[in-house]
Amino acid sequence: MIDGALPYLRCPVCGEGLARTGDQALRCRQGHSFDIARQGYVNLTAGRSPHPGDSAEMIADRAAFLAEGHYAFIAEALAETVRADDGLVLDAGTGTGDYLAHVLDALPPVPGLGLDVSKPALRRAARAHPRAGAALADLWRPLPLADASVSVLLNVFAPRNGPEFHRVLRRDGMLLVVTPAPEHLRELVTAHSLIRVDPAKADRVAQTLGPSFRAEVTTTHSRRLSLTATETRTLIGMTPSARHVPLDKIRAAEQTVTAAVTLTVYRPV
Repeated sequence: MIDGALPYLRCPVCGEGLARTGDQALRCRQGHSFDIARQGYVNLTAGRSPHPGDSAEMIADRAAFLAEGHYAFIAEALAETVRADDGLVLDAGTGTGDYLAHVLDALPPVPGLGLDVSKPALRRAARAHPRAGAALADLWRPLPLADASVSVLLNVFAPRNGPEFHRVLRRDGMLLVVTPAPEHLRELVTAHSLIRVDPAKADRVAQTLGPSFRAEVTTTHSRRLSLTATETRTLIGMTPSARHVPLDKIRAAEQTVTAAVTLTVYRPV
């Protein structure tokens, strides 16, 4: 529910705090009002977003694939890295909210909030965990959160707004960034001409975060996934390649696929 995150939220128009006005809206003292969708997420945008985010089909594929537990090793790595605290856990680019839910299980009783620009994703994220709220917000714009309000910031396969991450993160907070390793899904990349992982990915991540963050520790986590033909197709459908590859022409087959990610813990400078 959004109520746990409410003390940390700020109006995206004027920066004032927000309070409930009945069951279907949040409002600031200046009178700016933001609707709560019937699925439970709140729209905290100050205007139309320039992009809709992941489609309903991509989110459905992601939910189905994650439900099979294939990426549980990523969620476990995140949960094992975080520490107990009393601030907000923010998942920037939350998708279905699965990773946020795993981290909240490891950090009772702190509240969580997932931000995303995809409405299909937020419909799922809003009910991913009893202590998780969900809000529609563009990561490239100022985040609708108070300064130094976040103790743990998750960023899994999502865009990074270094200045805003630094603003909302507490000085003793931690930023956990998960990116694909060079060998991630290499079998599918070769077989189906999917988007390749940029060899300079680590350098680009550091550049987007800027000098306000320092990397504390980096670990690589990998698994060999034995997938059915259906799971292989579903995995392709949840990746960015789904926007560029004609999925109806992919002849997926049962195969073993390498899943490999890099988890870096950053601290604010």
